[in-house]
This record gives sequence, C-alpha cells and structure tokens, in this order.
Amino acid sequence: MAEGTPRQTTPTEPVHLLEPTPPVKPVPGCNVCAALDRQRADAARAGEWSQATDYSVEMCRHAHEGQQ
Repeated sequence: MAEGTPRQTTPTEPVHLLEPTPPVKPVPGCNVCAALDRQRADAARAGEWSQATDYSVEMCRHAHEGQQ
C-alpha cells in the first residue's frame, strides 16, 4: 500500500445473514430421536453449539422403521 493511502477497515458491501433454520423436530415415538433431542438440549445448555448441531444432523440422518 502506498504511503498516504487510507487503509480500508470495513467491508465494501454490507453483510446480510440469513435467518437460522428452525431446529429439527424428533419423530414422535422414536427412541433414537428422543435420545438425540435430549443430548442436543444438554449440549446447547452447555454452549456446545457444534455438538448440538451434530446431534441435529444425526437426528435427520438416522433411519426410522420402514425407511431406508
């Protein structure tokens, strides 16, 4: 940078963040979903947001009876 040239310290355009997606809901009657939901809540209370997200992903991905 040339001497005397002001240094930009802010973004050129505003940053627009999306609204967070709603939390995954456990499937009623599914023991795996219920356990993952409890673990996710515990992680969130502890401020472990990455771990809470991992539980949500696992809840979405595990197979329920009759699904593949």
